[in-house]
Amino acid sequence: MAEPIFDYEPLCDDLGPAKIVHVHDPGVGLRAIVVVDNVACGPSIGGVRMAADVTTEEVFRLARAMTFKNAGAGLSHGGGKAGIVADPRTTEKEPLLRAFAQAIRELRDYIPGPDMGTDESCMAWIHDEIGRAVGLPDVLGGIPLDEIGATGLGLAACAEVAAEHCGLDLSGARLAIEGFGNVGRPAARFLVQRGVKLVAASDSKGAVHDPDGIDVDEIIAVKRASGSVCAYSRGRKIPKEGLFAVDCDVLIPAARPDCIREENVDRIRAKLVLQGANIPATAAAEARLHERGVLVVPDFIANAGGVICAAVEYHGGSEADARERIVERITRNTREVLEAASARGVQPRAAAVALARTRVEEAMALKRHFA
Repeated sequence: MAEPIFDYEPLCDDLGPAKIVHVHDPGVGLRAIVVVDNVACGPSIGGVRMAADVTTEEVFRLARAMTFKNAGAGLSHGGGKAGIVADPRTTEKEPLLRAFAQAIRELRDYIPGPDMGTDESCMAWIHDEIGRAVGLPDVLGGIPLDEIGATGLGLAACAEVAAEHCGLDLSGARLAIEGFGNVGRPAARFLVQRGVKLVAASDSKGAVHDPDGIDVDEIIAVKRASGSVCAYSRGRKIPKEGLFAVDCDVLIPAARPDCIREENVDRIRAKLVLQGANIPATAAAEARLHERGVLVVPDFIANAGGVICAAVEYHGGSEADARERIVERITRNTREVLEAASARGVQPRAAAVALARTRVEEAMALKRHFA
């Protein structure tokens, strides 16, 4: 567990954060952080992450990513994020989630959603306590983000546009996924439907590599039954860190922040990196990939499918509405960002930040309390 969690001095700027809230309930062992970054576009939506080492700085960075993601997607929502300091593999989640919900009852400009370590059931508990959450089970009228693979669907739509910009034919393109979970699994499924060949996948226990191709349905079933991709019967087992060195065309990092760093960035052999996780690369590593001619589509453009789905749910839309909106918005935004980056000769992230920041600033200019 990271210690301490209350000593981070936030890097405030002209966008935020609006609020940083620390929660401590010793009765149930709850320690949590909530960051509401910017609400000029509307109440913030952002996931509740559960991890033993989550910190205030991580939550702050993720909240800012959500500000840009929601603005970039054209949603009437600002950015926020929460982190619960606990191991999701060993923790009894329901008491913590219900206590967390009670603690944020009056924090009405934050709408929780599922994230790493939490799921639709967790959101159901929060909604039961305070009547405010997205990513609910379908029996409660929600559009389950993970069940329909919302983020993965968006990544596939992003890949179709990005592949054109780097001269890559998706038919037969080799795919490696770091983090074969709720984002990585559906991303693999949707991309294989588009002709891509999965050649490597990893999780917290290790990785598997098969240059001849991995059967996506089989590895999903194996992961579900055993808890790890390492139980896949074919291919070669490699350390999870070895996934970044696999010979592939498309790489999707879909796990924790800063997995791509200066010490491993030059091992990456992909032509296209789609950021399925939030902030999966350091700034220096992302710049290095750009120098090498690797096209990197930043997180808040590539992986916005989940929050687009959440916003559709929050405003009463259907699953069909969500699917259509995800594909339309991510296709449009990916094209706009990559064309702007090419025209200006800058990294795609710089073009994406400029796009999102402009939308946030325009919204701020229309609000009295931001004037």
